[in-house]
Amino acid sequence: MKTYVAKPAEIERKWYVVDATGYTLGRLASEVAKVLRGKNKPIFTPHVDTGDYVIIVNAEKIKVTGRKMDQKIYFKHSDYVGGVRETSLREMLDKHPERVLEFAVKGMLPKGSLGRDMYKKLFVYAGPEHKHEAQKPEALTF
Repeated sequence: MKTYVAKPAEIERKWYVVDATGYTLGRLASEVAKVLRGKNKPIFTPHVDTGDYVIIVNAEKIKVTGRKMDQKIYFKHSDYVGGVRETSLREMLDKHPERVLEFAVKGMLPKGSLGRDMYKKLFVYAGPEHKHEAQKPEALTF
């Protein structure tokens, strides 16, 4: 018996929409990463992008546990000496709530070109509106 290997031309991609209201950040991110990667399908192949498209709405209503609001720090660097910028989770949720979920999901995807292709299928919006109605996304709950 031969092992099945999915071919990129054979993959059918669906569109899902997830309402992030009330979900915990890491738990939602890990479930979304599974769908983007294609691990929820029986044709999953580790070296082929078999995942689906995911739209996350209401990213500003995500919740976290413990004292992460003030203790979780996001870093970015300007490539100049002393150019490190720090931002807490609380500040990030106030200014750019969609980036919090994007960073969490991106860290759970494979590194390299395969992970970058999977990440392009993620769309995150701070509010309840999104611009992908034409794709007829299905509601996805965990």
